[in-house]
Amino acid sequence: MWKQTYRVCLCFSRRFNLRMEEAPDEIKRLFAQYSENGIMTVHHLRRFLIEVQKEERATRQDAQAIVDSLRELKHLNILLRKGLSFEAFFRYLFGDANPPLSPNQGVHHDMDGPLSHYFIYTGHNSYLTGNQLSSDSSDVPIIKALQRGVRVIELDVWPNSSKDDIDVLHGGTLTPPVQLITCLRSIKEHAFVASEYPVIITFEDHITPDLQAKVAEMVTQTYGEMLFCPESECLKEFPSPESLKKRMIVSTKLPKKYLEAQEIKEKEIEKQKSKAATDEEDSGKELPQLEGGDSAAGDSSDSDEEDNNHEEILEDSDKAQRDAVLAYVRLIGIHAVKRKRGLKNYLRINPEKVMRLSLNEQKFEKAVIGHGKDIIRFTQRNLLRIFPKATRIDSSNYNPMIGWRYGAQMVALNMQGHGKSLWLMHGMFRANGGCGYVKKPEFLMKSGPDDEVFDPNAKLPVKTTLKVNVYMGDGWYYDFHPTHFDAYSPPDFYARKSRH
Repeated sequence: MWKQTYRVCLCFSRRFNLRMEEAPDEIKRLFAQYSENGIMTVHHLRRFLIEVQKEERATRQDAQAIVDSLRELKHLNILLRKGLSFEAFFRYLFGDANPPLSPNQGVHHDMDGPLSHYFIYTGHNSYLTGNQLSSDSSDVPIIKALQRGVRVIELDVWPNSSKDDIDVLHGGTLTPPVQLITCLRSIKEHAFVASEYPVIITFEDHITPDLQAKVAEMVTQTYGEMLFCPESECLKEFPSPESLKKRMIVSTKLPKKYLEAQEIKEKEIEKQKSKAATDEEDSGKELPQLEGGDSAAGDSSDSDEEDNNHEEILEDSDKAQRDAVLAYVRLIGIHAVKRKRGLKNYLRINPEKVMRLSLNEQKFEKAVIGHGKDIIRFTQRNLLRIFPKATRIDSSNYNPMIGWRYGAQMVALNMQGHGKSLWLMHGMFRANGGCGYVKKPEFLMKSGPDDEVFDPNAKLPVKTTLKVNVYMGDGWYYDFHPTHFDAYSPPDFYARKSRH
């Protein structure tokens, strides 16, 4: 028995007697198994952590720390000199010293797969302190997100009022700006406080080519050797989180002028390929094919000549503008693509390069209706980012499960908000040591032998009946039975409440 004080009606206090409810029989049996003469020693507690809690790395020091944390609760009078009494053990099971995910487990997922094989802790409009229309832009929410373990930071970059520098703000709203350089420096300082794994900075770019060159200069000077810059223009496969420890990655769309010049070149290549095919039919001779699928007559360049290709693509531009565009292009570690020509086109798999695609929650929900399997195939190699719809001006969030169940790696939420969706996000990334990267399940990373993929909408039979007893510490328990269950969505339950 102990007393607890509560304030009543905001004007006076009452002290109430509290008592420990009788523990369930299962807990009593566990204590009897891992104790001797009614005492659970540090040795017994360590065995319990390893064998029951599955904390295989638990040490004697970890067990001692638990005992010491309980010893501070002197008013409970539940500790014996040589170890834990049953009441102390019961208190530990329902206390803060026994979290659902053990922090001692650390990073334990395989971190050598490509980035596309991981769910990544992702923020949306990471610089906003509150709502999407009038709250301040600041580096403070960015710092808080990084300290929590967020690995993807989004910055909307715009010219400042004098057009000679770059600001970060939510365009078309009343949000006051914060300087880009302030955000970049804060990211560098706090990027690896919570996790050593890579931080991805996504730019929503609204700046001119000369300011793009200034962004490239800012980023390279701020991050130096920390910045990941691919050796070739296009990555054929994403590197692994393990290989990118303590690295910064910039992800944004290629400059408009560069894309226009690239499109002209691609049309020329197609024209040459078509001419080569006609010549082949006329001559009856077969032309050799290059690895990328282009004929030798069509394009003789390869990845070793990418830098020369950059200059050829922009050869009609003046030198200053060309240099500005190329500096920005070389900065981009993960290419974001522009959606065009329908769903099928932008979900098409290119075996020669990987990319990032962004969809808002509404477009994504429409896409999964007819193209759910295409999305899963796309996310096996490429990155998909889902972000909140524009009408969420209060910085509310959608259910992140809608993206995760289709393999979307970057399910972006407003970190300055609150509520169930954000709790799901925070809970998801408590896993794997809180490093910000959680390995996707096998069925979302690979196709079957006949190229079949997981279908989240398929009604699968229940192979295992799941029964869960949740003890609330108030003398009641809830007996859960599933009424619906599939491989990658939360089960529906009915609960029966019982009294011990």
